[in-house]
Amino acid sequence: MKTAGNALISVFDKTGIEEFARELADLGWTIYASGGTAEVIKKAGVEVIDTVELSKSGPILDHRVVTLSREIYAGILASDDSKHQAELKKLKIPRIDLVCVDMYPLRDEINKSSSTEASIIEKTDVGGPSLLHAAAKGRRIVLSKASQRTEVIKWLKAGKPNEKSFKYALAAAAELEVADYMLESAKYLNPGKVSGNISERLESPKYGENPWQGGAGFFTLRHNDDPLAIGKFKLIEGVGVSYNNYTDVDRILQTITHVAAGFERNFNEVPPIALGAKHGNLCGAGIDSNPGKAIEKMLSGDQRAIFGGSVAVNFRINKDTARTLMKYKVEQGKRILDVVMAPGVDEDALEILKRKNGKLRVLVNPELGNLTEDSLEKTERVKCIRGGRLRQQNYTFIYDLNHPQIEWAGKKVTKQQEMDMIAAWAVGSTTNSNTICLFKNGMLLSNGAGQQDRVTAAELALMRAKNAGHDLKGASAYSDSFFPFTDGPQMLVDAGIRSIITSRGSVRDNEVIEVLNKAGASFVTLPDAICRGFFGH
Repeated sequence: MKTAGNALISVFDKTGIEEFARELADLGWTIYASGGTAEVIKKAGVEVIDTVELSKSGPILDHRVVTLSREIYAGILASDDSKHQAELKKLKIPRIDLVCVDMYPLRDEINKSSSTEASIIEKTDVGGPSLLHAAAKGRRIVLSKASQRTEVIKWLKAGKPNEKSFKYALAAAAELEVADYMLESAKYLNPGKVSGNISERLESPKYGENPWQGGAGFFTLRHNDDPLAIGKFKLIEGVGVSYNNYTDVDRILQTITHVAAGFERNFNEVPPIALGAKHGNLCGAGIDSNPGKAIEKMLSGDQRAIFGGSVAVNFRINKDTARTLMKYKVEQGKRILDVVMAPGVDEDALEILKRKNGKLRVLVNPELGNLTEDSLEKTERVKCIRGGRLRQQNYTFIYDLNHPQIEWAGKKVTKQQEMDMIAAWAVGSTTNSNTICLFKNGMLLSNGAGQQDRVTAAELALMRAKNAGHDLKGASAYSDSFFPFTDGPQMLVDAGIRSIITSRGSVRDNEVIEVLNKAGASFVTLPDAICRGFFGH
């Protein structure tokens, strides 16, 4: 009897599989299924043939070998040429046209605290990956995920439009599932030696950092439960996010989570935070109990830099805060921004934020309003270098003013100075080093970023603060590593800085303390090995 085709179904997760089988049967397909799957389909009243009829033998080795038979693979791998078809006919092996298979949940088992070597071996699938890979090679209709079933049924009912591209997309998805599965097994078998992540393209920016750099793409990791992952932000206004926008968004997420973590650890609260970034580094930051004032502080740090750039806040934007954010100067008119990130945006605020041709992208994620120490990104950091890649743990250190190894020298600081030091640390430690970061009364005065020596970083920080018209008297500073000489701290205290937070470990630490004592300044340090903030190399 001629049918629409032969389908092989063998799934671990049997949720809804009987409905899929029924849809295929109604379309005239002959269904073959392995043991447990066949039982579920049969109980649903759908005619099914056990794969025993294909393999000519039942499962062996305690069900460890079921679908690994030459007859099944011949039915999947046979090409359409007359020689192969004649051989299948001679051997009485039906051609298998559709393969619907999933795999044992190996990753879940590996991640279980109660897992054992034996349980992991039992959850290491062989038949599933093999069938999927074979079906992809045989250019069959291959389903590797339950979410594909409805789509495939609709496609079959529509008469298989664009058949080649549709089947190739399914085959690619199956190969991706198999690659991901094999990689998980390899990581378990040789942890630390084997590295890699499977990712899928989520967006395609027009180009990379520059217009002549094509092939740009944003690929999101498949296994990422981070609620602040960039792929989990929703674009509610504006054109697609650019390559450079993505890098700014990534950096600003590092900083805002560090600010939140630092404040929760040291002051048991996460206040309203407003941050502005330009070309990958923070150029504005405001912290205040009032969201509007936090934005004003962020904007007032460096009006020239934050004329453009990307902004993130940890509070919902209403029309009042939107107006504050977009107002520049009377002669300049509306502020030009590229990205605004927030937990949410009111409709009337969105109208204020909009920019011509959708050039202001508004990204929302409710998790931005729930920042805690746990919001720090834990995923390993990977950097491509020529011929390879570097990997390391993420930046998860939190400066703790109550750390058992902390040392305080010089004049006692105020509560505001403590908060300014922690804010300066959070911004400076997520800025390209070397950096000196200046804060006062919850406002970033300047960020002397990415210098080859610490003195120049101090000079740059002071210059930018003075150019912006800030009064440095009583301000706080952060240095992302210890001062090797007294020239840097001398320059800072001469400008009015009265509290410095950094690391210690220089042979001249005592000389630095002497300079600060003479100026009536305070010096807060942890060992360099604990808190050095080198970042963005």
